[in-house]
Amino acid sequence: MKTALLTRRGLIATTATSALAGVASPATARTKGGNLETEAVWLDGAPPLRHEGVTWGVPWPQGQHPSRQSFTAVGPDGGPVPLQSWPLAFWPDGSLKWTGHALAASTTPAAELGIVPGRPQDPSDAIRVGTLATGFQIDVGPLSWIVPTSGPALIASATRDGRKVLGPVRLVCLTQDQADLSDDMPLRQARYESDVTGAVLEQSGPVRAVVRIEGVHRLGDRAWLPFTVRLYFHAAGEAVRIVHSFIFDGDENRDFIRGIGVQASVPMRDPLHERHVRFGGEAGGLWAESVRPLTGLRRDPGEAYRDAQIAGEAIPPLEQMDPRVRDRLELIPAWTDFTLSQTNSDGFGIRKRTGDGHGWIDAAGGRKAPGLAYVGGVSGGAAVGLTNFWKAGPTRLDVRGAAGEEASLTAWLWSPDAPAMDLRFYHDGLGMTTHAQENEGLEITYEDYEAGWGTPYGVARTSELTLWALGATPGRETLVAMAAGVETPPRVVCTPARLRTVEVFGDWSLPDRSTLLRARIEDRLDGLLDLYRDQIVQRRWYGFWNHGDVMHSYDADRHEWKYDIGGFAWANSELSPDLWLWYSFLRTGRADVFRMAEAMTRHSSEVDCYHIGPRRGFGTRHGVQHWGDSSKQPRVSNAAFRRIYYYLTADERVGDLMRALVGSDETLTRVQIRRKRPAPDDPPPGGPIVDAGFGTDWSSFLAAWMTEWERTGDRRWRDRITAGMTSLAALPHRWFHGGGHYDVRTGRFVGAGQAIGISHLNAVFGAVETHSELLRLVDVPAYRAAWIEYCKWYNAPAAELEAYLGVRVGNRGLPQAHSRLTAYSASQLDDQTLAQRAAHEFLDEAHFEDFGLVSRLRPIAGSAVLNPVEEDPGMSTNGVSQWGLAAIQNLTLVPAALDAVGIEVPTANRRSERP
Repeated sequence: MKTALLTRRGLIATTATSALAGVASPATARTKGGNLETEAVWLDGAPPLRHEGVTWGVPWPQGQHPSRQSFTAVGPDGGPVPLQSWPLAFWPDGSLKWTGHALAASTTPAAELGIVPGRPQDPSDAIRVGTLATGFQIDVGPLSWIVPTSGPALIASATRDGRKVLGPVRLVCLTQDQADLSDDMPLRQARYESDVTGAVLEQSGPVRAVVRIEGVHRLGDRAWLPFTVRLYFHAAGEAVRIVHSFIFDGDENRDFIRGIGVQASVPMRDPLHERHVRFGGEAGGLWAESVRPLTGLRRDPGEAYRDAQIAGEAIPPLEQMDPRVRDRLELIPAWTDFTLSQTNSDGFGIRKRTGDGHGWIDAAGGRKAPGLAYVGGVSGGAAVGLTNFWKAGPTRLDVRGAAGEEASLTAWLWSPDAPAMDLRFYHDGLGMTTHAQENEGLEITYEDYEAGWGTPYGVARTSELTLWALGATPGRETLVAMAAGVETPPRVVCTPARLRTVEVFGDWSLPDRSTLLRARIEDRLDGLLDLYRDQIVQRRWYGFWNHGDVMHSYDADRHEWKYDIGGFAWANSELSPDLWLWYSFLRTGRADVFRMAEAMTRHSSEVDCYHIGPRRGFGTRHGVQHWGDSSKQPRVSNAAFRRIYYYLTADERVGDLMRALVGSDETLTRVQIRRKRPAPDDPPPGGPIVDAGFGTDWSSFLAAWMTEWERTGDRRWRDRITAGMTSLAALPHRWFHGGGHYDVRTGRFVGAGQAIGISHLNAVFGAVETHSELLRLVDVPAYRAAWIEYCKWYNAPAAELEAYLGVRVGNRGLPQAHSRLTAYSASQLDDQTLAQRAAHEFLDEAHFEDFGLVSRLRPIAGSAVLNPVEEDPGMSTNGVSQWGLAAIQNLTLVPAALDAVGIEVPTANRRSERP
């Protein structure tokens, strides 16, 4: 079998290609003689300066490797590279479909790597995991980490060569019972700390060990804010990666979070002048000072002393110091507390003080801090990094007690400097108390309001941190490299060509500019990605609860997205922007697109969904607040939006979230999606028979069941899929019913059903992508025919569809988006007439001005706006997402038919890459 190599020459070729194309950094594979030459690449186009271990996923063709196949990695010289591998998914025949792989930490990452079958090479300093009476001991080279299974600490300690360099690591949450200070009521504050209720060892090395910790935040008898924390240890690493998730289960009218963070204790043994604090700055900058400075004094201790302290190294012997300084060291103020506060995405400040009861001194500031802090001395210390520090604020990094025997190092995910977190609904109901009144409100603001339904109870949030246990203060360049790895975590990914060859994730193809029309479509696809990347920056779509999402609709009069207009505000996955971004990444390998898609996946799978409570497993429709709209549906929590990220990265948290969805159809017994406008024959609430849409509901469940089946091989999920398929195909009008009565006990649709119910939403929430994958795995001929029938006839001329169904059909929306259904049926039936119809549907000139090949992008500045921005008056995330997905699938399924349309192609507005 040919070894798959990532070569330096390939990286250079890839980078050059991306520069010519105006793309950030595509991981584009080269081929030689028809065989893939590359397996995977560094996402950003070149190896990082250092990393603390990386993990990624690799797909394999069906039947190529048995389920227990082992793998090894080889370097450029053909020598083995330590690798840990595990299965992520299986084909129906039991062979490997996806595998996860982990590399050890490295300060000199290789630019060449291949993954081949074989016995893996263990690292020379392999991770060793021991089970203790009270937890786990994880040894990584000279480091020994103790992880308890109960108590207040996530990590009890870290020792280095037997010397303790890190004390307890715990979670902390500060709360207050009012949003703001009141004139007549005292404000009560409280401090909660982590209470670990259990810990499980998920992987034990030799390259990577993973511990999953569950717990709550506790103060006295009250326990709330349940959390899941995973700790990742890599061979040769000095750090633990922390993935921190919590669920809000409080009362938003009483529980206002003032601060939530991760806090570590750091022993301080060195003289005050050999203790140091560091904060990462912008563009490779570093703020570096000592607890007791030896520079800038009236008397000079000597160049050797000053240079050593600036470098963070041990100073020469004190007896050699100028006595005018040595004898007055105690008169130099010792700074014990330090803070870097990033209050918003545009600015941070650094302050310090000599202790409690004394004033803070402003030290420095900047715009966007990478999120790294260090405290320690020549005998050891600790650093912490918070990814997305300036994007997901308000955030803060604290060092406290650096002049004492033990310092604390805290990464605040929500900064205590900011106003308390206020999750209350944003208006008082406006007098709407009946469904009729609420539907009237929907008509004007597009917001589906209902009292009590806009609750944050059950939403979640995930953050990623890195915590180092260090033997000494790192050098400045090392700290800068550490900060860079926090701000832009190194990633290994498979190349687009490698992914395409295995044919995972359905119908997509590599970019093709071989004809004028295809080039115009490709340019427009790239231009729309550029547009949204830049809108995120220009519109400041950042923040603790917002980072990762984009807005739904645009208000050209205000030159502003409709952030405050009901259902037009945050997109919340409406019409699948998640899939548009992920399929765009699959095709191009662009690093900027990956990170947009990653942020959206993290956000939408956590914040937009309910993880506990009566609405568990459902998400919230688009709105001013991510949880504010009263429409709760599985189309938002859809596993189809998460699975690509999971398989590309082997991310356990997203794996947990998808697994939690396999029983979410039961939530339909508590949440009736059509409760405000029920149909006459809707089943009574609370029973096992419910109303379910084929696309927005059942297809969302399909994605979760399909993923769980391929991850585990458990046939009950396949059986549940086929039960639904068989029963749906037996209905008189199959998919043209739009939905039906569904039995949550069996997964079957029940009842004959006669009504035609075509919905423009049924196929635009991942149903197309899910079916494209699923029908390659499951053979139910009657259902396959039913799906192809729907794809063929949805966009058919009205008279033809009426003749086919025997009834008059009303307006069918989103015809351009549904051109991909026509293209799918054309491909499956090998029907050139259908292919030509799909091409005309997609290239309908009426749509060029709306999400099509013409851009009206223009700059807006001066008094018309707060800050200079760019706008296209027709910007719509619905339209862009569906146009992008339709373009990708038409280019894949009917490219020749597109070329044959023969229209005059407008000039696309292709935007160049910006730093």
